[in-house]
Amino acid sequence: MKKSLTLLFLALSCFAQAQADRWQQHVNYEITVDMDVARNQYHGTQRLAYTNNSPDTLDKVFYHLYFNAFQPGSMMDVRSRAIADPDGRVADRIFKLQPEEQGWIKVNSLKNNGKDLRYSVSETILEVALNEPVLPGATTIFEMDWDAQVPLQIRRSGRDNREGVRYSMAQWYPKMCEYDYQGWHSNPYIAREFYGVWGDFDVKISIDKSYVVAAGGYLQNPQEIGYGYEAAGQQVNRTSGDKLTWHFKTPNVHDFVWAADPDFTHTKINADDGTVMHFFWQKGKGYDEAWEKLPAIMNRARSIMNAHFGKYPYREYSFIQGGDGGMEYPLATLITGNRGTNSLAGAAIHEQLHSWYQMVLGSNESLYAWMDEGFTSYAEDITINELAREGMLSGKTPVDDPFAGTYSAYTRLATSGQEEPLTTHADHFNTNFGYSLAAYVKGAVFLSQMEYIIGKQAFEKGLLRYFDTWKFKHPNANDVIRVFEKQSGLELDWYKEDFVNTTNTIDYAVDTVMADGRKNTKVVVGRRGRMAMPLDILVTYEDGKQELFYAPLESMRGEKPAEGDIKRTVLPDHRWVDMTYEFTIPESMKNIARIEIDPSHHMADIELENNTWENERK
Repeated sequence: MKKSLTLLFLALSCFAQAQADRWQQHVNYEITVDMDVARNQYHGTQRLAYTNNSPDTLDKVFYHLYFNAFQPGSMMDVRSRAIADPDGRVADRIFKLQPEEQGWIKVNSLKNNGKDLRYSVSETILEVALNEPVLPGATTIFEMDWDAQVPLQIRRSGRDNREGVRYSMAQWYPKMCEYDYQGWHSNPYIAREFYGVWGDFDVKISIDKSYVVAAGGYLQNPQEIGYGYEAAGQQVNRTSGDKLTWHFKTPNVHDFVWAADPDFTHTKINADDGTVMHFFWQKGKGYDEAWEKLPAIMNRARSIMNAHFGKYPYREYSFIQGGDGGMEYPLATLITGNRGTNSLAGAAIHEQLHSWYQMVLGSNESLYAWMDEGFTSYAEDITINELAREGMLSGKTPVDDPFAGTYSAYTRLATSGQEEPLTTHADHFNTNFGYSLAAYVKGAVFLSQMEYIIGKQAFEKGLLRYFDTWKFKHPNANDVIRVFEKQSGLELDWYKEDFVNTTNTIDYAVDTVMADGRKNTKVVVGRRGRMAMPLDILVTYEDGKQELFYAPLESMRGEKPAEGDIKRTVLPDHRWVDMTYEFTIPESMKNIARIEIDPSHHMADIELENNTWENERK
C-alpha cells in the first residue's frame, strides 16, 4: 500500500509540474517535394513523427489543407464576398479563379504505423480516424502521399504574384492541427491567423535547376546543388530542364516556408549578434537600391530587438521577396519588394519582430491575434524610433512619443461603433476594420498602457521575463498578465477583464476645481467611461513648479513606484464602482495654473479635451 501511495504521489507531482508550464505536443516532419513548374503542381511525401505529450488519449487527428481555400465557393471565398469591407487582395478573386489557377491538395494515401487510415476532407481540414489510439506519452508515425496545385497568388501564398515572383510557398503542406489544453484547433482557413505544433522540419525540394530557392531553414547541401549562398546564384549554370534538390532543416519551429524564382539575387551578411541574414530579391526591377540598403538597417534593428525583447534564438533569418505584402514565418518573411527604403525597412522590421511574438512566443494567434500583431506593432514602433534617432532611416524623424498615432487609431476604433472584444476569434470579427485595429492597434496599446499602470522599470523587465518564461511555448492572455503581476507585485486581472474581455472605454474628466477654504483646493475627477484606471494627475503651479498626484486603483492592491524628478503625492485608492473621485491640493486655488489627468497620454482615454483644467483667472 505504501508503494502504491508513493507511485500515486509521484504521478500527481509530475502532472502538477507539467501543468505549471502546460504540456505541448511535438512533431517531426520529413517532407519531400517534387515540383512541376510547367503545370504549377507538385507531388509530396511526408513522414510525421507525432508525440502526444498531453494527458489525453487521442482517437483522431486533423490536418490543415490550406491550398483548398483557393477554390470558388470555399469558406474563404464566401467570407470575403460577404463581409462588409473585404480585403482588396481577396475580394471576389477566388470566385473568379479558373481551374488551372485554383489551389488544391489531394491526399492519395495516409498510413499510421504502416496501416492505412480512414480519412475525409472537409474543405481545408483533413479529418482522420485512427485505427489505434495514441496514448499519453506515445509517439506514432504518420506517412502521407499527396499531390497539390499552387494557386494564383491571392493571399499570402501562391504563384506569380503581382511583382512576378514565381512561387511563394506558405501554408503549402498538409500540416497537423494543434491539440492543446483546450483540445483540437481544426479551424477552417479563411485567410486570417495560424496556430501550429512545435517541432522539427527536414524538407527536400526538387525543382528545375534554373530556380533559386529561399527558405526558413538551414541549407544542408550547398555544394551538392552548386550554390554556396554567396553573392549571386547566377555564378552557377542554371539552364532549365534538369532538377536540383534543395535540402533544408529547421529545429524547434511550428511552420516552414519557402519561395523560388529563377531571377532571385541573393546576398547575406554576418550580423552583429552572430547570426546570418539572407536577402533574396529580383534584381534589376527598379528597387535594388532599397534592398541593397536593407542589410545594414536590419543588422542594427536586430541589435535593438535583442536588447528590448530578448535574444533571437536561431542561427539564420531570410528576407524574401514574395507574397502579397508582408507575412511572417519561422526564420523567414515574405515581403513585396517594390518599395522605397523606409517602406521596405518598416515591413522587414515588423515581420522580423514576429520572430518574438509568434515564432518564439507561439500564442494561438487565431484566439489571441492581439498578442501577436499588437505586441509586434508595439515593438516595431520602438525599433523604428530608435533607428530614426540614430539616423538609419533617411528622412525619418524621431519623436518623443512613438505611440501617439497608435492611441489615436485606438480612439477611432473605440468610438466607431464597430469595436469587438479582443477575445473575439480572429475569423469571427464582423469587419476587417474591427479586426485590424483590434489586433494591431489595441494590442499595442495594451502593452503601452501596461507600462503606464506598473511603471517603466517593472514593465521593461516584465517584457524580457515574458520572453524568457514562455519562449517555445504557447502563452495565453492570462500568462501575459501573470508575468507582469509577478514582476510588479500588483494585481492586474482587472485590466485583462476590462480591456481585453470587453469594449469598455476609459474617459476621465476634471469636473470641478474649487477653493476649499483659503489654503486648499478641492478637485473632483469624474469617470465617464466604464473602465476604471489608476490616475496620474499633474498639477502645475503659477511659479512653474509641478507636482504629481497619484491615485491608485483599489483593485491593484498596491501602487507603481515613483518615476522622474517631479514630486509625487500618493492619494488614497479609488474604487471602480465610484463615478467620481475627490482629492485636495494643499495650495490656494490662485496659485494653481493647470491640472491635467495623465500628462503622458499613455492611458487610453478616448476624450482628451476634458482631461485638463486651466486657471482662467489672471
